[in-house]
Amino acid sequence: MAPAAARTISDFFRDTNTKPQNYDLILTGDLGYTGSKLLYEILEQEYNIKLENFHNDCGLMIYDLKKQDVNSGGSGCGCSASVLCSHIMKNIEKGKLGKVLFVATGALMSPTSSKQGNPIPGIAHAVLLER
Repeated sequence: MAPAAARTISDFFRDTNTKPQNYDLILTGDLGYTGSKLLYEILEQEYNIKLENFHNDCGLMIYDLKKQDVNSGGSGCGCSASVLCSHIMKNIEKGKLGKVLFVATGALMSPTSSKQGNPIPGIAHAVLLER
């Protein structure tokens, strides 16, 4: 899912003529620790975008990697909904965050495709939230 998120983010920046600095927060669904590091590498190597100081991940915000054995995270839709609908929306409402680029990530799971040996495509879509 990190490659899909990288492509979506880079396309969004190009289409809107913006950079990471233009946002208070760039938030991904649940790439977790491993996926977030991969996202940074892809964006830097392929698109010359440095995201690390402007990004957080819903899975990383919910789980404590040092105290919990969650490996690379949990459910992307669960983490995204929990963090976005509580913490992030409250901070936007209070004026602590003014411009958030939320990039939800997921996989197009198909038992038929998997049984046929096809890869599972990763997807991402971006939503801009502004106060």
